[in-house]
Amino acid sequence: MSCETLGIDHLGLTVADLEASLGFFTGALGWERIGGNPDYPSAYVTDGHAKITLWQQRAPGGGFDRHANVGLHHTALKVADEATLNAVFDRVGGWPGVEVEFAPELSGGGPKVHFMIREPGGTRLEVSYDPR
Repeated sequence: MSCETLGIDHLGLTVADLEASLGFFTGALGWERIGGNPDYPSAYVTDGHAKITLWQQRAPGGGFDRHANVGLHHTALKVADEATLNAVFDRVGGWPGVEVEFAPELSGGGPKVHFMIREPGGTRLEVSYDPR
């Protein structure tokens, strides 16, 4: 049987604060807004490679627990080299509303290096560099 899918078209994330998440993706990460829907509050962003749709959470107070909820554990973005990884961490680590889970470190025994944060809308985001 041959595979008929062609990869991920986009990833949809429910966020607690749409404007804070949009500001993070466009401001801290430099992504571009490419659309959205005001009737079903959302914003669509891209880095020129990946597309993410951000959707405003409707019921307040429902935080995300990667151990308890079925579905998204985290979203992982890749960068070209370790210097870029460190520059991105320096920029996003102090961004308003960002919670740093851990700073750049080896993933397992390496050689991959990564860090993990929660962006201001509450979703867990990994950024990594893999030299392999």
